[in-house]
Amino acid sequence: MGELIALNRQTPAIQYLAKKDSSLCRLIDLIGEIKYQPFEDGYSFLVSTIIGQMLSNKVADVLFQRVIDMCGGVSPEIMCNIDAEQLRKIGISYRKSNTISELTQAVISRDLDLYKLSSLPDEAVIRALTSIKGIGMWTAKMYLIFVLDRPDILPFEDGAFLQSYCWLYHTQECSPKDVKERCRIWSPYSSYAARFLYKALDNGLTKKS
Repeated sequence: MGELIALNRQTPAIQYLAKKDSSLCRLIDLIGEIKYQPFEDGYSFLVSTIIGQMLSNKVADVLFQRVIDMCGGVSPEIMCNIDAEQLRKIGISYRKSNTISELTQAVISRDLDLYKLSSLPDEAVIRALTSIKGIGMWTAKMYLIFVLDRPDILPFEDGAFLQSYCWLYHTQECSPKDVKERCRIWSPYSSYAARFLYKALDNGLTKKS
């Protein structure tokens, strides 16, 4: 994990968000400080995220642990010796198994250089990641937020984010257009706002009326 980062009312970005959005301001005050560490192992994060596509966190964690148990770890050097059929035997879908294999080969061959992504602008990172068949915008945005800690990513493709969004704003209108329109005031700190929405979900706040 990377350096520990704290977001609170003394953080200029959080002060900006609280001033711009009264609903988000109330949530920030309700949650208090958020501390997190960006993921340092981009490859392992991508494998975990690929596995977790369209699955609950609980199921995704079980499947990822099966990969660790079978392989003894998750790295390009280890995974290049694991074929898609072996992954399918432990419950990883055909499509996801092939995506993991394609990702691994791209990293090994340096067609995808994960170390260089940190120096690229957001759109270039998205283009690089989505060049791998099976990696889409959702996975790329998760990488930008949770690995590269980019500050202005709006993850409107993510079901967990949308669940908290609908709860916070008391709405069922959550099309990409609606979300982008309402949340444009978050820029240039959309990722930090999203982290508070994720925290609301983690803390069970969205289950309350």
